[in-house]
Parts: sequence; structure tokens; C-alpha cells
Amino acid sequence: MKAYEIQGDGGIDALTLVERPSPEPGPGQIKVKVRANSLNFRDLNTVRYPDRMGVAYPRVPNSDGAGEVVAVGDGVAEFKPGDRVAGCFFQDWASGDVSPSAMASAMGGAIDGMAAEEVVLNERGTVAIPDHLSYEEAATLPCAALTAWHALVVKGGLKAGDTVLLLGTGGVSIFALQFAAMMGARVIITSKSDEKLERAKAMGARATVNYQTTPDWAKEVGAITEGRGVDHVVEVGGAGTLEASIEAVRLGGHIALIGVLTMGTINPMPILRKSIRLNGIYVGSRAWFQDMNAAIAARELKPVIDKVFAFDEAQDAFRHMEGAGHFGKIVLTL
Repeated sequence: MKAYEIQGDGGIDALTLVERPSPEPGPGQIKVKVRANSLNFRDLNTVRYPDRMGVAYPRVPNSDGAGEVVAVGDGVAEFKPGDRVAGCFFQDWASGDVSPSAMASAMGGAIDGMAAEEVVLNERGTVAIPDHLSYEEAATLPCAALTAWHALVVKGGLKAGDTVLLLGTGGVSIFALQFAAMMGARVIITSKSDEKLERAKAMGARATVNYQTTPDWAKEVGAITEGRGVDHVVEVGGAGTLEASIEAVRLGGHIALIGVLTMGTINPMPILRKSIRLNGIYVGSRAWFQDMNAAIAARELKPVIDKVFAFDEAQDAFRHMEGAGHFGKIVLTL
């Protein structure tokens, strides 16, 4: 079977399509014929900078994928051949709090990922996918969607009437927009593209801010909320935007810290003075994935896909992500 490998620190150009032996499931495992992958910024960085990311190679990249079960190992009771499934980002985080063993089971980083025609997954590292979703749509869920769900629902306790600030229009932010709108929250979203902001408004964003034409976007968010600040910030920018997010959130508000897109230093005093709840978010457990899928199925929510590439166009897909012009998710189809 074919798979992509990171074979060195040569960036996107060094991503190589190779032949590997077809894997066979052991006890408690299932074999999946992969139908689609989706890309995350973390996957891009893993391909570009494996040494910096601490990734041993050769390594199969991409944490996210969906496909069809074609074989099961001894003791597997939950799945059978023909079932439609998605892999969990962490193969060893079924429920409860995160653990060292969970962190050591991150697909496409600590262990091989989903950029292959066939993969073997742990039974408890796999979920059934909602019936209304295609494989391409389902492949967008394991990282970006679950990260947004973890941030807003699990840690944020999001409820109707809350105000949510989203930074940019990448995969996590667009899923957060969909979940917040689904639950009756008011969304403010930022982008440097007026076209993307109009698309976000059409999806339910109540207010938008162009951070290129309005560099002091935190002050603008304060004006939109009549000086109160937002209840939640889904902070995907990192240290370079966190100071403004701290300014934009209300007293006692919640910031879900997810991304590392920008660099900088942070003064912790405003966090203390405003009694802000700051949570680090790194994807989530299988149990939360299943809860999220139940909500997605109940509302027949459809992920937003920016562009679909063929499997042999993986380098082009990563370059498309590197260009940062996408809105929603980038997908590889097999």
C-alpha cells in the first residue's frame, strides 16, 4: 500500500510517496482503508520542521483521516468490516484527563499518521462517523473540530447568549463559529480579508473586524460589546495575539489557548487582575469526540471544506495551506 513519509528535514519538497507493507490488526485493533485526510497547521509544521517538532523519521504525517473498516483483530467488539470510522488524534486517550500515555499516542507526530491507503487503529482510538457526512467531511473532525468543541463546550461551558471571539478563518475558528452559532452564542470574528468576513457573517457571525484595517482590534471588540468584553476567546494566534485577547475578554472570562501562529512575550498581571480563566487546549479525548459527533448528527452540521486535492497532490495541498488563503479545511481524497 502507498503512504507518504517525512524522510528528513527538507520541508514540503521532501515529502515522499512510498510503498509500505499492508498492515494487519492485532488484538484490540482495526484495519481501515483510508478514504480521506484533512490537513492541520500542526501537520504543515511537522512536514516543514520535523527536527524542530521533535519528530523521528521516516514518519507518516497527518493526524486526521476517515475510512472504511476492512478487518478487525481479536477482541474487537465495537466495529466490524464495512463500518465508516474516523481515527482519533490521540490513539490512547479514551476518556478522562490527559495523560503521558495519551500524549505519546498523537498521530502524525509521536506515531505514524493517516496519510496512507491503509492504517491500523486502536478500537478505543476510533469513532463511528455521522451518517450524513462524506468521508471527506468526516476527515475534518478529529483535530480542528474536536479542538473547537473542547475549547468552547468542554472547558468553556458555552451557553446560549454567550459572546465568543474567534481569530481568523482557519479550521478551528470555522468549526468554533459553527458550534457557537448552533448553540445560540453571539460570534465576533476577525480576518484580514473582507471577503472571508462576509462568508463568516453568512454562516452566523454577528460582528466582524478586519484586523489589517483595524490594528487595534481588541479595542474594536470592546466597542462592539459596549465595554463589557467577550465571554470566550478561541485564541489560535499564540503569544503575539494573546495580549490583545486578554484585553478583549471580560472580567472573569475564558480564553482557550490553542495556537502558536505568532510569537511574543506575555505579562501575566492582566490575567490576574481580570480573573481570567486561561485553558491550554490540545485536541481532546475519544469520549468528547463521540459527544461532539452526536451534536453534529443531531443538527446535521456540515464541515466547511476549502479545497479537495487528490492523494498524489499532497505537496500541493500543503503549499495551499502554507499560502494561508484558505477558509475552512483542506482535504486529501483517496
